[in-house]
Amino acid sequence: MAARDISFASFNLLNLQLPGAAIYSDPDGWSQEVYDRKIDWTGRTLRRLAADVIGFQELWAAEALDAALAAAGLDASHRPLVPPGHPGTRIVCAAAVRSDVLVGEPEWITNFPPELVLRSTGDDPQQDAISVTLSTFSRPVLHCRVQPHPETPVIDVFVCHFKSRRPAEVWREEWYDRDTHRAHATAIGYALSTIRRTAEATALRVLISRITKGTNTPVVVIGDMNDANMSNTLNVMTEQPRYLTTLSEGGGDNALYTAQTLQEYRSVRDVYYTHVYQDQRESLDHILISEQFYDNSKDRLWAFEGMTVENDHLNFDDHKVSGTGDHGVIRAGFRWKPADGAGV
Repeated sequence: MAARDISFASFNLLNLQLPGAAIYSDPDGWSQEVYDRKIDWTGRTLRRLAADVIGFQELWAAEALDAALAAAGLDASHRPLVPPGHPGTRIVCAAAVRSDVLVGEPEWITNFPPELVLRSTGDDPQQDAISVTLSTFSRPVLHCRVQPHPETPVIDVFVCHFKSRRPAEVWREEWYDRDTHRAHATAIGYALSTIRRTAEATALRVLISRITKGTNTPVVVIGDMNDANMSNTLNVMTEQPRYLTTLSEGGGDNALYTAQTLQEYRSVRDVYYTHVYQDQRESLDHILISEQFYDNSKDRLWAFEGMTVENDHLNFDDHKVSGTGDHGVIRAGFRWKPADGAGV
């Protein structure tokens, strides 16, 4: 790639932890043999990706990420970004960023922004009042900044991992009564997970709008958002921009565009998926871009080169045997190509 070009990837590591260290309620975690397979597969995949910025989810141990980058041959070129002093007792969002493009130091955002208020008396006389009191991300969002070249703008990058769609385990709650709630526990659990995921998406959307609204600041969001391209979670994140026809120009000042949709416009057939559950193939992992990366935007700075999805390993439910992950790995590349009059 040319010096001003840039590429991004999203990689769910499926609980990358040191051998013998606890993973959730499993005190023994991965065996040495399984760990070695995971490092080998992760390293080979990272080597193929060769992305400038790689966002990770489900990292436990910083040392395990170091081992994967070394196996990929990226330890000299990329700097791992892991929360300082991370003890390896919980999963975090992390990244590997090409050292020569990283600007400043990363931060991990735990608290929702104060502007976020999820409370309403309703806009219909038939509606009851609603209030959501969540105030933190389940997994702190990583925020870093990169600059491909001294003559390009600095890009704000966010790496996120929203609440899974697995139903919340309400049987643990003090209000739970087995006779009353057992038949409804799954539905209630799914609803609670959806509320939490939606709140997290909205909180991150507010943080992004602080940067993008009324500015020309490029933004990229990388992550396992645990929802599909047309879901409400993605609608909140993207604000549902219009994708323009070939000869049209425009772009949304506060919009985010999905690399998936950009690739689908170029594909004869859509075979994009990053997760398989009960034989259902969906795309839960996303790279979202501001209008500075959107081909039809008047403020375009980078043009979309293409997107790849590594997902063949999802067709085999043998992740411990093969060391593979349970999500597809995605990569999107962008070529420096400012639109006429873009102001650069």
